[in-house]
Amino acid sequence: MNATEACIALNMLPTIGPVRLRKLLEVFKEPQLVLAAKRNELRKVEGIGSEVADQISNWESTVDLPAELKQVRELGAAVITQQSSSYPKSLREIHAPPIVLYVWGELEERDHHAIGIIGARRTTHYGTESAKKLAYQLAYAGLTVISGLARGIDTAAHQGALAAKGRTIAVMGSGLATLYPPENAALAEKIRAGNGAIVSEFSMEIEPDRQTFPMRNRIISGWSHGILVVEAGLNSGALITAAQALEQGRSVYAVPGHINAPSAMGSNRLIQQGAKLVMDASDILDDLQVLLPEAKPLPEAASRQLPPLSHEERRVYDAIDASETPIDQIAAKCDLPSAVVSSTLLRLELKRLVKQLPGKYFVKLG
Repeated sequence: MNATEACIALNMLPTIGPVRLRKLLEVFKEPQLVLAAKRNELRKVEGIGSEVADQISNWESTVDLPAELKQVRELGAAVITQQSSSYPKSLREIHAPPIVLYVWGELEERDHHAIGIIGARRTTHYGTESAKKLAYQLAYAGLTVISGLARGIDTAAHQGALAAKGRTIAVMGSGLATLYPPENAALAEKIRAGNGAIVSEFSMEIEPDRQTFPMRNRIISGWSHGILVVEAGLNSGALITAAQALEQGRSVYAVPGHINAPSAMGSNRLIQQGAKLVMDASDILDDLQVLLPEAKPLPEAASRQLPPLSHEERRVYDAIDASETPIDQIAAKCDLPSAVVSSTLLRLELKRLVKQLPGKYFVKLG
């Protein structure tokens, strides 16, 4: 048994959580040694009573590890621990980082730079379109959009990121074998197929319940550099996630809604309490330039490397002089129709490569 398999087994024990395992590893150093420890040795560890010690000692009577590993293989998923380079760096910083993460799809280095987008399951057309628009802009700018695959705002956030051909991560409140909600199976497959991953800390067969969703939410907020609440009522679970984000030292953003709409009462209240009001992705990106000076997706970042550009984006970008350049001059220089130039400049703005000045003048950033 290797360390990852031992962590999977420990994660499947009902009485073992991240904090308790941390205490055990301080004494036994390796997860395999925790499973092999004798009862009297286990009981000496702070916070480990007789019930927990007995469960660890008899773990094979509770956990069918071979069956769990078989399910993971058959799905084509992977399981990572905190020792893995692909485990999100920011998640390691929270109070109770997941013992393991089941990953269906691929995680990439750029997924460390992420923004969470959350909100109500029962949403309005305004909320859905706002989530799609902002997720599109943020993903286009290079940030990974993280949400919970739930109905409503979560679904719209994933869809917006996919439309931008950007990265998105869906963190589930159930095991990968019990995907929830079932109607989002096609969306999950699309995310897995090359645009991100479906992630869970729960073993394969765990069903969603009232406990699993708050646990899922701490991962969304802990993984992200900030949380954007698009639409949420006064009793929305999104407000709990926002509170968790604040406890974890993350930024909280909110989209304003109609003052008489019940679906916006919670998100509007967040703005009253100090969350940054967001009308455009630039409201978030401006913050992240300060918080994440090393982040490669942002053009103001230290590396200064250009992100991948299409042929049209490169022509328009190169047509902008070192000084302020009028749009007519840009169109003439790159020999493209005005409509194409305008839409391409918008994409370059979203990628934080150019900025529009009054009078339809444009400059390169940095």
